[in-house]
Amino acid sequence: MTINNQLEPTNEQRRIIYQARRGLKELDFYFEPYIKELYLTAEAAEQESFAQMLTHEDPDLLDYFTNQSRPEDEAIWELVNKIKTWRHSKSLS
Repeated sequence: MTINNQLEPTNEQRRIIYQARRGLKELDFYFEPYIKELYLTAEAAEQESFAQMLTHEDPDLLDYFTNQSRPEDEAIWELVNKIKTWRHSKSLS
């Protein structure tokens, strides 16, 4: 089984994909499309940042995506902004 006819995920990627299922509608709005369309083809550094981002608690993640707070890790902050920009431009088209 592949996601969007892309490469077959590794076991580690499958674990990250499973962890991205948060059950919080506001986070799923960002994570589900990112996982389906960008995650598997992202560079290793971005995949690592995404995995690190998922170690944060849901309330913190929600704060990052709503600009209520900012993570200390600059790579995570850049990824949050990339996902937000991509997702919002996608929903407008």
